[in-house]
Amino acid sequence: MYIDNISIKKSITSWLLFMFWIISIMIIVGGLTRLTDSGLSITQWELFSGFIPPLTDISWNKYFDLYKEIPEFKLQNYDMTMAEFKVIFWWEWIHRFLGRLIGISFLIPLIYFTYRTSFKQMLNYYIIFFLICFQGFIGWYMVSSGLVDRIDVSHYRLAVHLMIAFIILSLILWNYLDLKALNFPERSISFYLSLFLLFIIYAQISIGAFVSGMDAGTIYNTWPLMGPSYFPDDNKISNLFALSAFNDPSLVQFIHRNLAYLIIFFYIYILFKIYLNKLKRLYGPINLIGLFLIIQVILGIFTLINGAQIYLASMHQISSIFLVSSCIYFLYLNKQVTN
Repeated sequence: MYIDNISIKKSITSWLLFMFWIISIMIIVGGLTRLTDSGLSITQWELFSGFIPPLTDISWNKYFDLYKEIPEFKLQNYDMTMAEFKVIFWWEWIHRFLGRLIGISFLIPLIYFTYRTSFKQMLNYYIIFFLICFQGFIGWYMVSSGLVDRIDVSHYRLAVHLMIAFIILSLILWNYLDLKALNFPERSISFYLSLFLLFIIYAQISIGAFVSGMDAGTIYNTWPLMGPSYFPDDNKISNLFALSAFNDPSLVQFIHRNLAYLIIFFYIYILFKIYLNKLKRLYGPINLIGLFLIIQVILGIFTLINGAQIYLASMHQISSIFLVSSCIYFLYLNKQVTN
């Protein structure tokens, strides 16, 4: 996207940078909301009225009484006190508050910049705003899956919710890079190689959401083996090829582990390709991906062997933000294939 007004261009880049960080914080808070089992504490949509938290005992009792009506309370948290409820309530409220803040923070500048430029020049950002609105709907669609007949949200809907967040983050970063005066390398690798690397990392994040949604990280807390063997001993290999595999915690953990190995091998292939062809302008970006990939793997292993301890699991998710961002940067540098 070309914008000739330097002042407006700088303002848009600053706005996009702010949105990148606030959405990153949103992803982190969302992860902690899931890890603390807080996502079902607010059982109503409340698009506008929920902007203000409960301020009186009457309001708190209303929210708590509504929570008492869902299976999570009746089957799991039936002895929960008001003080304990407030802890999970605040996590979910902050998550929803950030969602509203993101929507407002994106829409108001978007209208202003459209006025200063044109709708055509800002079309990409309207697509992002649509995704932000759609994300709010998916968030409620996810929550609603846990209000009847189950004590947790659907791990499929959780994965969709998380992936849309990462897609929004990626698009914001891509448009930010588009506005920066980057010096493209004279030679690059195939755009499709870097795109596939990003794709399998997205797939890994989705499977990671399955792991989180089914608490699959609390079983088989050993590495590199799953208990006494490489393949989980509570399953058959043939089950891995059935759609029901994505509903089985041990198989989902197995897939998550092995997809990580695939990512590492594919990264090494790209790394060797870059160094063998002496694409020196890509040394820094590919090494940056490697650094975050190593951190991600180490945190994943420590999260696993510690039974998905909350702080480690959260750090594992935070590192995925940096990993995806470095891959977007690498992909952007290779968007002009010249060799």
